[in-house]
Amino acid sequence: MIAKIPLAVAGLLTAMLLAPVASSYAADAVAGSDIKPGLTARTGDNPVTEAGKFKKPCGWVIGMSDFGVNANTWTVQVAHEAKAAADREKCIKKFVLLDANLDQNKQVSDIDDLIAQHVDAIIVQPVTPTSADAAMERAVAAGIPVILHTGRVKTDAYTTEIQGGAEHFGKVMGDFIVKTLGGKGNIWVLRGYPGHPEDINRYNGLVQALKGSDIKIAAEEYGYWQYDKAKKVCETLYLSNPNVDAIWSSGADMTRACVDVFKQFGTPIPPISGEGNNGFFGLWIKEGFKSIAPEYGPDQGAAGIVAAVDLLEGKSLYKHYDYNPDGWDLDKAKKYYRDDLSANVWWPSQLSEEQLKQFYGKK
Repeated sequence: MIAKIPLAVAGLLTAMLLAPVASSYAADAVAGSDIKPGLTARTGDNPVTEAGKFKKPCGWVIGMSDFGVNANTWTVQVAHEAKAAADREKCIKKFVLLDANLDQNKQVSDIDDLIAQHVDAIIVQPVTPTSADAAMERAVAAGIPVILHTGRVKTDAYTTEIQGGAEHFGKVMGDFIVKTLGGKGNIWVLRGYPGHPEDINRYNGLVQALKGSDIKIAAEEYGYWQYDKAKKVCETLYLSNPNVDAIWSSGADMTRACVDVFKQFGTPIPPISGEGNNGFFGLWIKEGFKSIAPEYGPDQGAAGIVAAVDLLEGKSLYKHYDYNPDGWDLDKAKKYYRDDLSANVWWPSQLSEEQLKQFYGKK
């Protein structure tokens, strides 16, 4: 005769049996640092993909929907980083990069085009927080893994995301300004591209940093993360009222533009936030103004390729990966600065020395 086990005991035994499996399952997921240095799996609720779910034999076609390859020098390098990473992978037979050119409708069309091509994985950089949602949902429904980076979205219809911590990025710069000004003063705020998720969330990080301080935003304008547009903005702001205590700049090309404006008018450069850009580093080292460089590497382009390869090899990935490094100081900037390369290269990079010289060597 087989003894009956009380339901409560049976439930406890089931939980005990399943617990080690769940723990092992999560432990088998790819570590963030194996995708990109400094990347970590998000704490808290963070599911993992089923091992082998997307596994396919070699000969993959990887698609990428870029929000705007030529939006600025950083996005140009992201495309270089992604292409170089794809070229390093022997199992990738084709890499298809489609440029949305900052057009939401074009992005939807691009992702649908990649689905129609039956690509094996799709990497998405969203134009806005909602521009890619419906198309990503169609990709997931078609059984195609979707890797998201450079901006969060409203849907959860993606396989994994690699996020550079936009709020963290903005807060690192905001904390620097609060500390440098002793918690009081007037600042200019230079934002990126209107409506882009990175711009929205970086600004949210600034708002968090300013809470409780007596720092006032005297002017707030969009520089579109571009040198030329930001220079016109800074010139206008300077001529309107040059008495600013510090500048929060959402991107290094805009920072360089503002620094050049103050040099042009022959007045001291106020504390201003920067980023890991070679041209900015050169100015920072030469002029010696107060700054900090939060990290937002273009090698996220390469990380998207690595994540796609991991999934197609049958590995488990966490749903959410974050990357929230400390800001760089002047000493670290000096270690990365390359006088033999142009102002348009960004750090950190996974491009080879040969590729760096090919794309960014001074002519």
